[in-house]
Formats: sequence, structure tokens, C-alpha cells
Amino acid sequence: MKNLPPEYYQDLEEIQAIDFALVELTLYLDTHPNDQQAMQQFNEYAQQAMQLKRNFETKYGPLQQYGNSYTDGNWSWGTSPWPWQI
Repeated sequence: MKNLPPEYYQDLEEIQAIDFALVELTLYLDTHPNDQQAMQQFNEYAQQAMQLKRNFETKYGPLQQYGNSYTDGNWSWGTSPWPWQI
């Protein structure tokens, strides 16, 4: 297994936290579809999540599959740790 720097786990935890907030806001907006403040917060978190994921992938490689992450010319799915390995 690869030795991963502490920053890897910190960056991943930050992504997980913002994704959790997006799930919660999605559930809230399902029942409060006219809440403009919640929609604005959702959009802000969605933009922040995209940036965090882009930065993570630049440092450590692809984070998501099925067309959600780009490849940099090297197919590196086999070299990154699997989710249950971290």
C-alpha cells in the first residue's frame, strides 16, 4: 500500500464534509424548494466542492469514475489507493 501524506487525509476529509453538507441541503431543498437562501448556500458549496475535488485530483490523482474525473494521459486508477485502504 502507498504511504500517503497527512495532507491527503485532511483534503479528503474536507471534501467529505462539504459533500455531506450538500446532501443535507439537497434533502432540505426537497421539502423547501422556494428557500432562496438555502439555494444560494447550495450553489456556493457546490462550487467549493468542485474546486476542492479539482485540487485533490491535481495532487493525488482521480477521485471519481464514470466521466466525473478526467485523466491526465495516464490511466492511474490502479495506482491510487482504494477507498477501503485509507
